[in-house]
Amino acid sequence: MRRKRREPAPAPKQIRCAIYTRKSTEEGLQQDFNSLDAQREAGEAYVASQKNEGWICPPNRYDDGGFTGGNMERPALQRLLADIEAGKIDCVVVYKVDRLSRSILDFSKIMERFDERGVSFVSVTQHFNTTNSMGRLTLNILLSFAQFEREIISERTRDKIAAARRRGKWMGGKPPLGYDLLVAPGGSKLIVNDDDAARVRAIFELYLEHERIAAVLRELDRRAWRTKRWTTRAGATVGGKPFDKVALYRLLRNPAYLGKVRHRDDLYDGEHDAIVDAEIWRRAQALLRRNGSTGGGVVKNKYGALLKGLLGCA
Repeated sequence: MRRKRREPAPAPKQIRCAIYTRKSTEEGLQQDFNSLDAQREAGEAYVASQKNEGWICPPNRYDDGGFTGGNMERPALQRLLADIEAGKIDCVVVYKVDRLSRSILDFSKIMERFDERGVSFVSVTQHFNTTNSMGRLTLNILLSFAQFEREIISERTRDKIAAARRRGKWMGGKPPLGYDLLVAPGGSKLIVNDDDAARVRAIFELYLEHERIAAVLRELDRRAWRTKRWTTRAGATVGGKPFDKVALYRLLRNPAYLGKVRHRDDLYDGEHDAIVDAEIWRRAQALLRRNGSTGGGVVKNKYGALLKGLLGCA
């Protein structure tokens, strides 16, 4: 009796796996092998271990370097979701759950979109199966801890900034016109730029003389004076633009020129030197309050005089 010839087993269906990586800060991203590369390498190794199941890794990369996991405003994540909607992805692989999201609400939205398209989700270092209730419970527990960790870090950061402000320290950001930024081991510090400081004092005098934001803007444009030009750590140049109403108003309201630092509604003595006399500052603030949101300009409607008076009293 002849034996029936055994048919070869059908090849497994291909499962296209997208590896998503994320790092909250830009620190170290310029290195030849950074955190994003390490996450991707782990993901590729995991996909390779499932080769017999038909798993493959397309060449497209979804890397978000310098983006928080607290929201979904991330370019690579948006490309990933768009490719899922287009039916190009069957499985999403991450190194840890919190790489995809640290927000329970956002994560649930992402999972809904995965489920709608039949896309599975795998974490390389945290083993669970989202097809059953226990796996979904495990995933929610992991995500709850990820969100808790993010909130604790945020609270610590806020407390650190508040403590530094009370001590008068400059806590980063673009230095105001009149100062340069000195980066030292103990932290950044504002130092007076004499040429720019003279311009700041002149701007305050112009405002007290003309009593109108618009008039000062015209004079600054005539003199071709610009906002603070500054180079970031990444080498990008910002500022150096003509003054507008918002930029001029912020300059006139900036307590840094009094040698102060602000934290919420409180002012503290700063480590940097003042460049505007206290009496001139006081007069300028009184004038700003009197002029209100119009900057002292004419309100062009039939109730202009009444509206201007009300704004001036605000």
